[in-house]
Amino acid sequence: MSTSYPLPGATRRALLIGAGAGAATLAVPALAGVAAARPSEVDTVLEWYDVTAATIGVISGPLQVNSSRTWAIGWIAAWRAVTRTRREAPAAAALAGAVHETLTTLVSARTADLDAALAVTLGRLGTSPAVRAAVDGGREAARAVLAERANDGLDLASVNRPFPPPAPAPGVWQPTPPGFAAAVQAGQGDGRPFLVDDVRAYLPGPPPGLDTARYARDLAEIRAVGAADSALRTARQTDVARFWAQSSLNGYTGALRAAVAAAPRQADGHGIARRVALVALFHAATIDAQITTYAAKYRYLRWRPVTAVRGGDIAPDPAWTPLITTPAHPEYPSGHTTYAGAAETVLRTLARPPVRPVALTSPVAPGITLTYRDWRELTRDNVDARVWSGIHFRHTDEVGAAVGRRVAAAGLARWDGRPL
Repeated sequence: MSTSYPLPGATRRALLIGAGAGAATLAVPALAGVAAARPSEVDTVLEWYDVTAATIGVISGPLQVNSSRTWAIGWIAAWRAVTRTRREAPAAAALAGAVHETLTTLVSARTADLDAALAVTLGRLGTSPAVRAAVDGGREAARAVLAERANDGLDLASVNRPFPPPAPAPGVWQPTPPGFAAAVQAGQGDGRPFLVDDVRAYLPGPPPGLDTARYARDLAEIRAVGAADSALRTARQTDVARFWAQSSLNGYTGALRAAVAAAPRQADGHGIARRVALVALFHAATIDAQITTYAAKYRYLRWRPVTAVRGGDIAPDPAWTPLITTPAHPEYPSGHTTYAGAAETVLRTLARPPVRPVALTSPVAPGITLTYRDWRELTRDNVDARVWSGIHFRHTDEVGAAVGRRVAAAGLARWDGRPL
Protein backbone atom coordinates (compact mmCIF):
# COMPACT_ATOMS: atom_id res chain seq x y z
CA MET A 1 0.00 0.00 0.00
CA SER A 2 1.30 3.44 -0.88
CA THR A 3 2.15 5.92 1.84
CA SER A 4 0.62 9.37 2.06
CA TYR A 5 2.02 12.35 3.93
CA PRO A 6 -0.68 14.08 6.01
CA LEU A 7 0.00 17.12 8.11
CA PRO A 8 -0.85 16.42 11.76
CA GLY A 9 -4.01 17.46 13.53
CA ALA A 10 -6.16 18.81 10.71
CA THR A 11 -9.45 17.05 10.05
CA ARG A 12 -10.14 18.84 6.78
CA ARG A 13 -6.59 18.32 5.61
CA ALA A 14 -7.24 14.61 6.02
CA LEU A 15 -9.86 14.91 3.29
CA LEU A 16 -7.02 15.64 0.88
CA ILE A 17 -5.26 12.35 1.53
CA GLY A 18 -6.38 9.30 -0.37
CA ALA A 19 -5.41 6.06 -2.00
CA GLY A 20 -6.53 4.52 -5.26
CA ALA A 21 -5.84 5.06 -8.93
CA GLY A 22 -7.76 7.04 -11.50
CA ALA A 23 -7.54 7.48 -15.26
CA ALA A 24 -9.02 9.98 -17.68
CA THR A 25 -8.41 11.60 -21.02
CA LEU A 26 -5.93 14.47 -21.04
CA ALA A 27 -7.17 17.40 -23.11
CA VAL A 28 -3.89 19.31 -23.08
CA PRO A 29 -0.44 18.07 -24.21
CA ALA A 30 1.04 17.71 -20.75
CA LEU A 31 0.74 14.08 -19.67
CA ALA A 32 0.95 10.88 -21.68
CA GLY A 33 -0.31 7.39 -21.10
CA VAL A 34 -3.74 7.80 -19.54
CA ALA A 35 -6.86 5.99 -20.72
CA ALA A 36 -10.13 7.52 -21.86
CA ALA A 37 -13.14 7.32 -19.57
CA ARG A 38 -16.55 6.08 -20.79
CA PRO A 39 -19.21 8.82 -21.04
CA SER A 40 -20.95 7.46 -17.94
CA GLU A 41 -17.72 7.84 -16.01
CA VAL A 42 -16.78 11.40 -16.96
CA ASP A 43 -14.73 12.94 -14.17
CA THR A 44 -15.94 16.53 -13.74
CA VAL A 45 -12.85 17.49 -11.73
CA LEU A 46 -10.52 16.44 -14.54
CA GLU A 47 -12.91 17.85 -17.12
CA TRP A 48 -12.62 21.35 -15.63
CA TYR A 49 -8.94 20.88 -14.86
CA ASP A 50 -8.42 20.36 -18.59
CA VAL A 51 -10.68 23.30 -19.44
CA THR A 52 -8.57 25.51 -17.16
CA ALA A 53 -5.31 24.26 -18.65
CA ALA A 54 -6.53 24.76 -22.21
CA THR A 55 -7.78 28.26 -21.39
CA ILE A 56 -4.46 29.30 -19.82
CA GLY A 57 -2.47 27.67 -22.65
CA VAL A 58 1.30 27.77 -23.08
CA ILE A 59 2.72 30.81 -21.31
CA SER A 60 6.10 32.47 -20.84
CA GLY A 61 7.78 33.51 -17.60
CA PRO A 62 6.45 37.10 -17.45
CA LEU A 63 2.89 35.70 -17.63
CA GLN A 64 3.38 32.92 -15.10
CA VAL A 65 2.30 34.30 -11.74
CA ASN A 66 -0.72 36.03 -13.28
CA SER A 67 -1.74 32.74 -14.92
CA SER A 68 -1.16 30.87 -11.65
CA ARG A 69 -3.39 33.45 -9.99
CA THR A 70 -6.19 32.58 -12.42
CA TRP A 71 -5.85 28.90 -11.50
CA ALA A 72 -5.84 29.68 -7.79
CA ILE A 73 -8.85 31.99 -7.83
CA GLY A 74 -10.98 29.59 -9.86
CA TRP A 75 -10.19 26.54 -7.78
CA ILE A 76 -10.36 28.29 -4.41
CA ALA A 77 -13.82 29.46 -5.42
CA ALA A 78 -14.69 25.94 -6.51
CA TRP A 79 -13.53 24.55 -3.16
CA ARG A 80 -15.70 26.99 -1.25
CA ALA A 81 -18.73 26.18 -3.39
CA VAL A 82 -18.22 22.42 -3.40
CA THR A 83 -17.89 22.18 0.38
CA ARG A 84 -21.49 23.42 0.73
CA THR A 85 -22.94 20.12 -0.49
CA ARG A 86 -22.40 16.42 0.09
CA ARG A 87 -24.11 15.28 -3.09
CA GLU A 88 -22.05 14.52 -6.16
CA ALA A 89 -24.06 16.20 -8.94
CA PRO A 90 -24.51 19.55 -7.13
CA ALA A 91 -20.85 19.49 -6.09
CA ALA A 92 -19.76 18.91 -9.69
CA ALA A 93 -22.08 21.70 -10.86
CA ALA A 94 -20.69 24.07 -8.23
CA LEU A 95 -17.15 23.32 -9.44
CA ALA A 96 -18.11 24.02 -13.05
CA GLY A 97 -19.93 27.23 -12.14
CA ALA A 98 -17.02 28.58 -10.09
CA VAL A 99 -14.30 27.84 -12.64
CA HIS A 100 -16.44 29.01 -15.55
CA GLU A 101 -17.19 32.34 -13.84
CA THR A 102 -13.51 32.89 -13.00
CA LEU A 103 -12.23 32.08 -16.46
CA THR A 104 -14.84 34.09 -18.35
CA THR A 105 -13.97 37.07 -16.13
CA LEU A 106 -10.18 36.80 -16.36
CA VAL A 107 -9.81 35.27 -19.86
CA SER A 108 -12.86 36.78 -21.53
CA ALA A 109 -11.60 36.06 -25.05
CA ARG A 110 -12.34 32.38 -24.40
CA THR A 111 -15.96 32.91 -23.28
CA ALA A 112 -17.53 31.05 -26.21
CA ASP A 113 -15.39 27.97 -25.59
CA LEU A 114 -16.07 28.14 -21.85
CA ASP A 115 -19.81 28.46 -22.39
CA ALA A 116 -19.71 25.38 -24.60
CA ALA A 117 -17.78 23.45 -21.95
CA LEU A 118 -20.30 24.42 -19.28
CA ALA A 119 -23.17 23.32 -21.52
CA VAL A 120 -21.55 19.90 -21.92
CA THR A 121 -21.17 19.50 -18.15
CA LEU A 122 -24.71 20.59 -17.36
CA GLY A 123 -26.10 18.44 -20.15
CA ARG A 124 -24.63 15.49 -18.30
CA LEU A 125 -25.56 16.58 -14.75
CA GLY A 126 -29.13 17.59 -15.56
CA THR A 127 -31.17 20.65 -14.69
CA SER A 128 -32.60 19.84 -11.28
CA PRO A 129 -33.14 22.76 -8.89
CA ALA A 130 -30.19 21.52 -6.80
CA VAL A 131 -27.85 21.53 -9.81
CA ARG A 132 -29.00 24.97 -10.96
CA ALA A 133 -28.56 26.37 -7.44
CA ALA A 134 -25.08 24.82 -7.22
CA VAL A 135 -24.00 26.51 -10.46
CA ASP A 136 -25.21 29.83 -9.11
CA GLY A 137 -23.39 29.14 -5.85
CA GLY A 138 -20.18 28.47 -7.74
CA ARG A 139 -20.52 31.71 -9.64
CA GLU A 140 -21.17 33.60 -6.42
CA ALA A 141 -18.09 32.06 -4.81
CA ALA A 142 -15.96 33.07 -7.80
CA ARG A 143 -17.17 36.65 -7.66
CA ALA A 144 -16.33 36.76 -3.95
CA VAL A 145 -12.77 35.46 -4.44
CA LEU A 146 -12.22 37.81 -7.38
CA ALA A 147 -13.27 40.71 -5.16
CA GLU A 148 -10.97 39.57 -2.34
CA ARG A 149 -8.01 39.34 -4.70
CA ALA A 150 -8.59 42.71 -6.37
CA ASN A 151 -5.50 44.93 -6.26
CA ASP A 152 -3.30 42.09 -5.02
CA GLY A 153 -0.34 43.27 -7.11
CA LEU A 154 -0.33 40.18 -9.32
CA ASP A 155 -1.77 41.84 -12.42
CA LEU A 156 0.58 41.96 -15.39
CA ALA A 157 1.32 45.68 -15.11
CA SER A 158 2.25 45.49 -11.43
CA VAL A 159 4.30 42.32 -11.79
CA ASN A 160 6.24 43.63 -14.78
CA ARG A 161 6.78 47.21 -13.69
CA PRO A 162 9.82 48.98 -15.19
CA PHE A 163 13.14 48.42 -13.46
CA PRO A 164 16.20 50.55 -14.27
CA PRO A 165 19.34 48.40 -14.21
CA PRO A 166 21.81 49.10 -11.41
CA ALA A 167 25.26 50.49 -12.08
CA PRO A 168 27.71 47.81 -13.28
CA ALA A 169 29.79 46.25 -10.50
CA PRO A 170 31.26 42.81 -9.75
CA GLY A 171 28.46 40.41 -8.83
CA VAL A 172 25.66 42.85 -9.69
CA TRP A 173 22.99 41.95 -12.25
CA GLN A 174 23.09 43.56 -15.67
CA PRO A 175 20.95 42.93 -18.77
CA THR A 176 22.20 39.80 -20.51
CA PRO A 177 23.01 38.81 -24.09
CA PRO A 178 21.96 38.39 -26.77
CA GLY A 179 19.09 40.89 -26.46
CA PHE A 180 20.17 42.76 -23.30
CA ALA A 181 16.44 43.12 -22.52
CA ALA A 182 15.12 45.18 -19.65
CA ALA A 183 14.38 43.30 -16.45
CA VAL A 184 10.97 41.63 -16.11
CA GLN A 185 8.85 40.64 -13.10
CA ALA A 186 10.47 43.31 -10.94
CA GLY A 187 7.22 43.96 -9.07
CA GLN A 188 6.29 40.36 -8.41
CA GLY A 189 7.91 40.31 -4.99
CA ASP A 190 5.45 42.96 -3.82
CA GLY A 191 2.39 40.85 -4.64
CA ARG A 192 -0.01 39.76 -1.90
CA PRO A 193 0.44 36.07 -1.05
CA PHE A 194 -2.41 33.59 -0.68
CA LEU A 195 -1.42 31.46 2.32
CA VAL A 196 1.45 33.06 4.23
CA ASP A 197 1.14 36.52 5.75
CA ASP A 198 4.47 37.99 4.72
CA VAL A 199 7.02 36.46 2.36
CA ARG A 200 9.85 38.41 3.97
CA ALA A 201 9.97 35.80 6.71
CA TYR A 202 11.04 33.20 4.12
CA LEU A 203 13.67 35.11 2.17
CA PRO A 204 17.01 33.32 1.92
CA GLY A 205 20.27 34.80 3.08
CA PRO A 206 22.63 36.37 0.54
CA PRO A 207 24.40 34.32 -2.15
CA PRO A 208 28.02 33.24 -1.67
CA GLY A 209 30.63 35.96 -1.98
CA LEU A 210 32.71 36.17 -5.12
CA ASP A 211 35.78 35.21 -3.12
CA THR A 212 34.32 31.97 -1.70
CA ALA A 213 35.16 28.41 -2.67
CA ARG A 214 31.49 27.70 -3.31
CA TYR A 215 31.22 30.48 -5.85
CA ALA A 216 34.41 29.35 -7.61
CA ARG A 217 33.17 25.76 -7.74
CA ASP A 218 29.78 26.74 -9.15
CA LEU A 219 31.38 29.04 -11.70
CA ALA A 220 33.68 26.28 -12.90
CA GLU A 221 30.80 23.81 -13.18
CA ILE A 222 28.52 26.03 -15.20
CA ARG A 223 31.36 27.16 -17.45
CA ALA A 224 32.03 23.50 -18.28
CA VAL A 225 28.55 21.94 -18.55
CA GLY A 226 26.32 24.95 -19.21
CA ALA A 227 28.00 26.23 -22.37
CA ALA A 228 26.13 25.94 -25.65
CA ASP A 229 29.08 24.00 -27.09
CA SER A 230 29.91 21.98 -23.96
CA ALA A 231 31.74 18.73 -24.66
CA LEU A 232 31.00 17.46 -21.13
CA ARG A 233 27.22 17.73 -21.06
CA THR A 234 25.59 14.46 -22.09
CA ALA A 235 22.71 14.12 -24.54
CA ARG A 236 20.33 13.30 -21.68
CA GLN A 237 21.46 16.34 -19.73
CA THR A 238 20.83 18.50 -22.78
CA ASP A 239 17.34 17.00 -23.11
CA VAL A 240 16.55 17.73 -19.45
CA ALA A 241 17.82 21.29 -19.81
CA ARG A 242 15.74 21.94 -22.92
CA PHE A 243 12.65 20.25 -21.44
CA TRP A 244 12.62 22.46 -18.32
CA ALA A 245 13.17 25.64 -20.33
CA GLN A 246 9.34 25.77 -20.36
CA SER A 247 7.53 27.77 -17.70
CA SER A 248 7.13 25.95 -14.39
CA LEU A 249 3.35 26.33 -14.58
CA ASN A 250 3.21 24.48 -17.89
CA GLY A 251 5.79 21.97 -16.72
CA TYR A 252 3.80 20.98 -13.65
CA THR A 253 0.32 20.99 -15.20
CA GLY A 254 0.64 17.34 -16.19
CA ALA A 255 2.20 16.31 -12.88
CA LEU A 256 -0.59 17.87 -10.84
CA ARG A 257 -3.15 16.33 -13.15
CA ALA A 258 -1.66 12.91 -12.52
CA ALA A 259 -2.03 13.46 -8.78
CA VAL A 260 -5.65 14.60 -9.16
CA ALA A 261 -6.44 11.66 -11.42
CA ALA A 262 -5.00 9.20 -8.88
CA ALA A 263 -7.11 10.51 -6.01
CA PRO A 264 -10.18 8.39 -5.18
CA ARG A 265 -13.40 9.35 -6.92
CA GLN A 266 -15.90 9.01 -4.12
CA ALA A 267 -19.49 9.44 -5.20
CA ASP A 268 -20.20 12.45 -2.99
CA GLY A 269 -19.22 16.06 -2.49
CA HIS A 270 -16.39 15.18 -0.11
CA GLY A 271 -14.50 13.27 -2.81
CA ILE A 272 -14.76 16.22 -5.19
CA ALA A 273 -13.83 18.71 -2.46
CA ARG A 274 -10.65 16.82 -1.59
CA ARG A 275 -9.43 16.84 -5.19
CA VAL A 276 -10.45 20.46 -5.80
CA ALA A 277 -8.57 21.52 -2.68
CA LEU A 278 -5.42 19.82 -3.96
CA VAL A 279 -5.52 21.97 -7.10
CA ALA A 280 -6.35 25.15 -5.17
CA LEU A 281 -3.63 24.69 -2.56
CA PHE A 282 -1.04 23.71 -5.17
CA HIS A 283 -1.48 26.99 -7.00
CA ALA A 284 -1.82 29.10 -3.86
CA ALA A 285 1.42 27.67 -2.44
CA THR A 286 3.39 27.98 -5.67
CA ILE A 287 2.25 31.58 -6.05
CA ASP A 288 3.54 32.36 -2.56
CA ALA A 289 6.84 30.73 -3.54
CA GLN A 290 7.03 32.82 -6.72
CA ILE A 291 6.42 36.03 -4.79
CA THR A 292 9.18 35.07 -2.35
CA THR A 293 11.57 34.30 -5.18
CA TYR A 294 11.21 37.69 -6.80
CA ALA A 295 11.36 39.58 -3.54
CA ALA A 296 14.78 37.95 -3.07
CA LYS A 297 15.91 38.37 -6.69
CA TYR A 298 15.39 42.12 -6.61
CA ARG A 299 16.85 42.44 -3.12
CA TYR A 300 20.16 40.74 -3.94
CA LEU A 301 20.46 41.66 -7.65
CA ARG A 302 22.99 38.88 -8.28
CA TRP A 303 24.59 38.67 -11.69
CA ARG A 304 23.83 35.83 -14.07
CA PRO A 305 26.43 33.22 -15.06
CA VAL A 306 26.82 34.64 -18.56
CA THR A 307 27.86 37.98 -17.09
CA ALA A 308 30.17 36.31 -14.57
CA VAL A 309 31.89 34.05 -17.10
CA ARG A 310 32.29 36.72 -19.74
CA GLY A 311 33.36 39.62 -17.57
CA GLY A 312 34.29 38.36 -14.12
CA ASP A 313 37.76 38.30 -12.58
CA ILE A 314 38.15 34.50 -12.85
CA ALA A 315 39.43 33.54 -16.33
CA PRO A 316 36.98 35.72 -18.28
CA ASP A 317 35.75 34.29 -21.59
CA PRO A 318 33.95 37.00 -23.62
CA ALA A 319 32.69 34.44 -26.15
CA TRP A 320 31.04 32.06 -23.67
CA THR A 321 27.35 31.40 -24.43
CA PRO A 322 24.86 29.39 -22.37
CA LEU A 323 22.82 26.55 -23.86
CA ILE A 324 19.54 28.36 -23.11
CA THR A 325 19.09 32.11 -23.47
CA THR A 326 19.26 33.74 -20.04
CA PRO A 327 15.93 35.12 -18.76
CA ALA A 328 15.79 38.86 -18.13
CA HIS A 329 15.87 39.02 -14.35
CA PRO A 330 18.45 38.59 -11.57
CA GLU A 331 20.03 35.29 -10.64
CA TYR A 332 19.31 34.46 -7.01
CA PRO A 333 17.34 32.36 -6.13
CA SER A 334 16.05 30.28 -9.05
CA GLY A 335 12.39 30.73 -9.84
CA HIS A 336 12.11 27.29 -11.43
CA THR A 337 13.50 25.48 -8.42
CA THR A 338 11.56 27.56 -5.90
CA TYR A 339 8.39 26.59 -7.75
CA ALA A 340 9.57 22.96 -7.87
CA GLY A 341 10.28 22.85 -4.13
CA ALA A 342 6.84 24.26 -3.34
CA ALA A 343 5.13 21.89 -5.79
CA GLU A 344 6.97 18.91 -4.33
CA THR A 345 5.89 19.83 -0.82
CA VAL A 346 2.22 20.15 -1.77
CA LEU A 347 2.22 16.90 -3.73
CA ARG A 348 4.06 14.93 -1.07
CA THR A 349 1.81 16.34 1.67
CA LEU A 350 -1.60 16.22 0.03
CA ALA A 351 -1.36 13.50 -2.62
CA ARG A 352 -0.13 9.95 -2.77
CA PRO A 353 3.09 9.08 -4.61
CA PRO A 354 2.57 8.29 -8.30
CA VAL A 355 0.86 4.91 -8.66
CA ARG A 356 2.58 4.50 -12.02
CA PRO A 357 5.29 6.46 -13.82
CA VAL A 358 4.19 9.95 -14.87
CA ALA A 359 5.27 10.77 -18.43
CA LEU A 360 5.50 14.49 -19.20
CA THR A 361 6.14 16.43 -22.38
CA SER A 362 7.27 20.01 -22.96
CA PRO A 363 5.88 22.54 -25.45
CA VAL A 364 9.38 23.98 -25.91
CA ALA A 365 11.13 20.63 -26.43
CA PRO A 366 9.19 18.60 -29.02
CA GLY A 367 10.04 14.92 -29.06
CA ILE A 368 11.35 14.80 -25.49
CA THR A 369 9.37 12.87 -22.87
CA LEU A 370 10.57 12.62 -19.27
CA THR A 371 9.18 10.02 -16.89
CA TYR A 372 8.97 10.46 -13.12
CA ARG A 373 8.26 7.96 -10.34
CA ASP A 374 8.46 10.29 -7.34
CA TRP A 375 7.55 13.96 -6.89
CA ARG A 376 11.07 14.69 -5.63
CA GLU A 377 12.53 13.69 -8.99
CA LEU A 378 11.00 16.74 -10.66
CA THR A 379 12.77 19.02 -8.20
CA ARG A 380 16.05 17.19 -8.81
CA ASP A 381 15.75 17.68 -12.55
CA ASN A 382 14.85 21.35 -12.16
CA VAL A 383 17.97 21.92 -10.04
CA ASP A 384 20.20 20.19 -12.58
CA ALA A 385 18.44 21.61 -15.63
CA ARG A 386 19.17 25.22 -14.78
CA VAL A 387 22.89 24.43 -14.38
CA TRP A 388 23.03 22.38 -17.58
CA SER A 389 21.18 25.24 -19.33
CA GLY A 390 23.96 27.62 -18.32
CA ILE A 391 21.56 30.08 -16.68
CA HIS A 392 21.85 29.42 -12.92
CA PHE A 393 24.60 28.51 -10.47
CA ARG A 394 23.96 25.29 -8.55
CA HIS A 395 23.83 27.02 -5.16
CA THR A 396 21.13 29.31 -6.56
CA ASP A 397 19.07 26.26 -7.56
CA GLU A 398 19.52 24.44 -4.28
CA VAL A 399 18.56 27.48 -2.25
CA GLY A 400 15.53 28.04 -4.46
CA ALA A 401 14.24 24.51 -3.85
CA ALA A 402 14.72 24.89 -0.10
CA VAL A 403 12.87 28.23 -0.08
CA GLY A 404 9.99 26.75 -2.05
CA ARG A 405 9.64 23.84 0.35
CA ARG A 406 9.71 26.17 3.35
CA VAL A 407 7.10 28.57 1.95
CA ALA A 408 4.73 25.77 0.92
CA ALA A 409 5.03 23.98 4.26
CA ALA A 410 4.29 27.20 6.11
CA GLY A 411 1.29 27.92 3.90
CA LEU A 412 -0.18 24.45 4.34
CA ALA A 413 0.35 24.62 8.09
CA ARG A 414 -1.51 27.92 8.25
CA TRP A 415 -4.43 26.63 6.22
CA ASP A 416 -5.55 24.16 8.93
CA GLY A 417 -8.87 23.41 7.32
CA ARG A 418 -10.16 26.96 7.28
CA PRO A 419 -11.78 28.23 4.06
CA LEU A 420 -9.26 29.42 1.53
